[in-house]
Amino acid sequence: MRRFLPALILTIVGISLAVLLVSREAAVVSDHLVGFPDDDKTAHLLRPAVLCALCLVPALAALYYGLVGSLDRYLIRSFMGAFSLCFTALFSIWLIGDLTENISNFRGSGNTLNFMGMYYGAAFPKFFVDFAPFGLLLAMLYSLGKLSRGQEIVSIIQTGRGVARIIAPLVTMGFMVGLVCLGFNYRWAPAAEAYHDALLEEVKMGSLSRARNVVYFTEDNRRLWFIGGFPYNYHQGEPLKNVIVRSFSKEGSPEWRLRAERAEWDRHDNEWTFYGASKWDLTNRLNTKESPIEPKHDLELPDPYTVENWDETPWQLIKPGLKAEELGIPGLYSWLVQNRESEWGNKRQFLTQWHYRWAQPGICLAIVLLAAPLGIVFSRRGAAGGIALAIFICSGMMFSSTVFLSLGESGYIPPLWAAWGTNILATAMALVLIQRRLVGRPIYQTIRTLIPA
Repeated sequence: MRRFLPALILTIVGISLAVLLVSREAAVVSDHLVGFPDDDKTAHLLRPAVLCALCLVPALAALYYGLVGSLDRYLIRSFMGAFSLCFTALFSIWLIGDLTENISNFRGSGNTLNFMGMYYGAAFPKFFVDFAPFGLLLAMLYSLGKLSRGQEIVSIIQTGRGVARIIAPLVTMGFMVGLVCLGFNYRWAPAAEAYHDALLEEVKMGSLSRARNVVYFTEDNRRLWFIGGFPYNYHQGEPLKNVIVRSFSKEGSPEWRLRAERAEWDRHDNEWTFYGASKWDLTNRLNTKESPIEPKHDLELPDPYTVENWDETPWQLIKPGLKAEELGIPGLYSWLVQNRESEWGNKRQFLTQWHYRWAQPGICLAIVLLAAPLGIVFSRRGAAGGIALAIFICSGMMFSSTVFLSLGESGYIPPLWAAWGTNILATAMALVLIQRRLVGRPIYQTIRTLIPA
């Protein structure tokens, strides 16, 4: 029973955390669907379920730990201990660098500790997705290198276990880490980057923006919107800033222009309220001596100025200002469905990012497969060559991932291949290295013979 005690504890902690977070996420989803009625409801309604599953992944890993044999548990303890140490070190280095850069901004927030908690809490999902593969790489090289130096790998092989059987539990742990990355990638890691930047903007400029300089045109109503600033919490009723609305006739001729310092939308009455508003009549500007740039003002408007029965909502207006890199799987899928027939949208960029949300967690598994044959050493040469080669390969993976995404978003290669290209190359290379390790052929010297002198 002692073997299953960690699984029991992590299950209790995971369920408690899920109860705390899932209800809050469900309320956020419900509020989102009110403003985005055209979004895919199924994808968004899955967000609480994904969050609940994310809270229980550590318990699943602990259950696997309790089910395997004593030798596998020893390998898992060695690997996960090294991963915890390496990931904490990476996070500490990033934290120190970020604190050094932004400490003055934190001090200007009023409640420094509370702001730092929000800031780094929002940034953690994105950090985990970006740096977990490097933590896995370092952990694999350290743990397997340590076992190799102590001749423990040789002793395990002499018991009848092959190299593939030795690395199997470590690959499973890498798969568990990939599941966590997949859960974060569903919504919270992409959104973290936008919220992270918005918090800094709030301290520097006193406002929390979700998007800036957004242009939106409604085909049915022939209205063109220019929004200077979208507050981050626009869905909670915060006003839009520096709003200009232009109306056009069916023939495309301008009819009027409305300009306001702020604009609020009432979801209950479906009313737009404009503050500091002024309106110009543009229908006869070409038949008068008035300048088309400064046409004659219309009648004075009340302040505030209320307009009823406009179909536009803040959720619809912000869509052109959203970046594909900051949208999760539900947001990207909804955008692609709604713009399937659209000609103006850059669908390649959004489709590439949608595929990449699913492909990026697979890098964790590819990293483990790559590092395993390079960390296991049977000769007296040591692990230095394998470590150097592993770091070089992972740097190449980072470069190829960036190149593939750029090619996919530019239309040079299909989005599916752009997202999964790095994973396919890394997995193929890992299988070749594992095969050479299984047959006992030296990896480092073989690669050196391929490099011209």
